[in-house]
Amino acid sequence: MADVKQTKIDLNNLKAGGFIKERGKDLFTVRLRVPGGRMSVPRLKKIAEVADKFGGEFVHLSVRQSIELININFKDFDAVVEELGEATQKVASCGARVRVPVACGGCEYNPNGLVDTQKSALEVDEKLFGTPTGHHKFKVAFAGCPFDCPKSATNDIGFQGAVYPTLDKDACISCGLCAKSCVPGALVMGEDSKPVFSNDPCIWCGDCVKVCPTGAWSEAKRGYTVRIGGKWGRNPLVGTLFATFLPEDRVAEFIATVLEWYKEKAEGYGRVRLGDTIIREGAKALLDHLRGRFPEYTVAATIAPQVIATQVGISR
Repeated sequence: MADVKQTKIDLNNLKAGGFIKERGKDLFTVRLRVPGGRMSVPRLKKIAEVADKFGGEFVHLSVRQSIELININFKDFDAVVEELGEATQKVASCGARVRVPVACGGCEYNPNGLVDTQKSALEVDEKLFGTPTGHHKFKVAFAGCPFDCPKSATNDIGFQGAVYPTLDKDACISCGLCAKSCVPGALVMGEDSKPVFSNDPCIWCGDCVKVCPTGAWSEAKRGYTVRIGGKWGRNPLVGTLFATFLPEDRVAEFIATVLEWYKEKAEGYGRVRLGDTIIREGAKALLDHLRGRFPEYTVAATIAPQVIATQVGISR
């Protein structure tokens, strides 16, 4: 009887490359790379065509804005990748590396949007996607405003668009629209019938600037607030505020700096997320590391490890 050679499939390597084993024999889910959750209509049509040809009766829209092709036989991997390539559609990745960033629509058509989250997501995907961490997955999310629809605060690094307002009292006509629109209560009308601003309640939504009919309210600063150390899963954490009004063009550099710290400090901890590493090392260690390169944007107060999952005790 002739010897029969069997090819052993390394499921971990396949998963790292975006091919995830399903329950069915020889069947896999193929996760597609969709940074920011946006794609062209022709590209979407091509994906549907490939799914219909090689997959099951449906596709899955993941919670991280990717499209997953279901019931793909491993023998069809090369054909699937080749046909998707005709529409420049790439396969995503899993494992201990930087994942595809998620984002809301940003400021192009959303009236609440303050920053171009789609541009940021594409830049991070281009420069950092797939970067090995050596420890665990690393997720990034962009929200265009403090509504935080993408739930950025539960990512390893979450960015939220923010505007810090400033008032020209001479241009103010005392209409009160800004105070009426300020849901957090950071604005009240004073005795002189001019708005009085309180910093602590302000969530930097920019609504006062948007509704002002005379331009008395304007932007003093615009950028991203940055929360670090969040995660979902069995033991969730909400990220803590580490930086404010970070310019959009320094986002990739900021993430790379955090990754640098994470790779070094998590050494010896095994399979551990960034938030847990911050708790073990102390938040001040990361804050000091960031201050070396971003002194004008990092928060002013030392963050105690016991409040890493909150914003309590952080001076803005």
